[in-house]
Amino acid sequence: MFRKKRADGDRQEAQNRVPVTAGMGGSAVATIELDQVSKWYGDIVAVSDVSFGIGPGVTGLLGPNGAGKSTALKMMAGLQAPSSGSVRIDGHSPRGNPPTYRNLGLVSEHEVIYPFLSGRDFVRLNAKLQGLRPLDEAVDRAIALVDMQSAAERKIGGYSKGMRQRIKVAGALVHDPDVILMDEPLNGTDPVQRAQLIRLIRELGASGKTVVVSSHVLVEVERFAENILVIVNGKLAAAGDFRAIREKIDAHDHEVRIRSSDPRRLASALIGETAVHAVRIDAQERIIASTGDVLAFYRLVPKAAQRLQIRLFEVQPTDDSLSSVFSYLVEK
Repeated sequence: MFRKKRADGDRQEAQNRVPVTAGMGGSAVATIELDQVSKWYGDIVAVSDVSFGIGPGVTGLLGPNGAGKSTALKMMAGLQAPSSGSVRIDGHSPRGNPPTYRNLGLVSEHEVIYPFLSGRDFVRLNAKLQGLRPLDEAVDRAIALVDMQSAAERKIGGYSKGMRQRIKVAGALVHDPDVILMDEPLNGTDPVQRAQLIRLIRELGASGKTVVVSSHVLVEVERFAENILVIVNGKLAAAGDFRAIREKIDAHDHEVRIRSSDPRRLASALIGETAVHAVRIDAQERIIASTGDVLAFYRLVPKAAQRLQIRLFEVQPTDDSLSSVFSYLVEK
């Protein structure tokens, strides 16, 4: 489905000098390299002295909201220059470098779309900006990748959040880049759309592309990334195999937010489970549950809901809980 490109001599020579901390293991070469990178805005430090390399495959950029993930991705994409340190893609700085842009796809967290365009016109515009010839075949392929053929002629302004996310992904993939950066691409997607995008992310990584996907939701990252970079308070807290880091994270208490059709009845059922430490209902009628065994908790919630015939709308960690869970990684 995706074509693989052969690295040139310059890329190979540059990457052999860079240690890889995520992506393909210690013997691989890095496609993306950050060396002692910091980014600050006045007195605010968004990223602090971060160094890592990422090879082909899918790497999750994990951390709570405000951790510095989006800033790191913007520097990788060349949208922002680091305040200090260096960023390299295929051995070259992406900042102000059109040849690097030709091989890079970016799915921004922000809405970078034109509501008056149809989905097809939006993807076609991205193809034109990349100088693709002919256009139609590439546009059709990208739209099909995200399963948006039936809505391609509709105006983007009438799309749901999940549909806008998918058409942004199509725009980022239309030129078949080898490096793909996605900032919270699953936000606003329904379960079916989420499953489709996760499958696509896996396929992109399996084809040999370098894919970096940011998320603040641990259970989402687990579904598509074998390797992760954990960023907390602008610092790189951990990097490497997902399973090893997940075991350490799971050893700490978690706080999970649940939205359901009958929160009080579900909360009553959960409080009797040994994996649940505490349960409360917040002002928005959401269940906030504390658990010391997150894997057991994520198994018991759907079972309890099914038994009580209660619909689940959301089950995910709270941002505050993620901050506390990841904080141990930067403790001395």
